[in-house]
Amino acid sequence: MLRSETPPPPGNLDVAEPPETDAPTVAQLKGDINSGRTGDKVSHVDVGAAMLGTCDEAGGTPPTPQRVKLARANEAASEQVRDAADPHGKRTWTMSLYIGVVAAISVVLVGGMWLI
Repeated sequence: MLRSETPPPPGNLDVAEPPETDAPTVAQLKGDINSGRTGDKVSHVDVGAAMLGTCDEAGGTPPTPQRVKLARANEAASEQVRDAADPHGKRTWTMSLYIGVVAAISVVLVGGMWLI
């Protein structure tokens, strides 16, 4: 079922964290961001107009594997940051609680108006 907060394809696809390698690529850095490893966003494909590193390559200075490896190491977030960046994750009950509280307040208000 497509919920209102579910993005359309390919944004609804889960992304696995790219493996560690000795010569990482910019695509792996983008995979780190898409997989949620950096703690910036949840794990979904983020389509972009141009891939990371495109401007560097067009300028004649493509990123070296050492620079990409350093960027991947610097951008990796701790487990605590990753958990905090997950909007639903382990707290799937929050939306149900919110709807329940709104419904209870509505019932109290309507009941109070009916008694008056």
